[in-house]
Amino acid sequence: MAIREITKYGKDAILKKVCRTQMNFDDRLAQILDDMADTMYNADGVGLAAPQVGILRRYCVIDIGEGLVELINPVIVETSGEQTGQEGCLSVPGRYEEVTRPMKVKVRAQNRKGENIVVEGEGLMARALCHEIDHLDGIVFLDRM
Repeated sequence: MAIREITKYGKDAILKKVCRTQMNFDDRLAQILDDMADTMYNADGVGLAAPQVGILRRYCVIDIGEGLVELINPVIVETSGEQTGQEGCLSVPGRYEEVTRPMKVKVRAQNRKGENIVVEGEGLMARALCHEIDHLDGIVFLDRM
């Protein structure tokens, strides 16, 4: 496992690009997911998306303190409610802004083995899911202010 460099906003156009679907569920993907988790924990983050480490593929890792969640090809299928609060980003260090997100989110995705999964989140988890999936669509939280 390795700590990867986190792309900083404004230094690389990759953060504004839409990611491609991940098709291969192999050892390489598993290694990248492991590296991303290590990188996220090392940076004291709660989420990290592939483009933040220079990879234009649709996957991310999240841990709000309840255990690691890995999402490959995630799609938000249901939202409800609303919350507004401070949000930050490992690619925009030191900046926190008010962002409105859904209070509850349901996501369909795949795990590292390619198996279909459903993840539901409320509060901080809903915020993290939306934030990381936005990254996969070339959207940074500053675009949501």
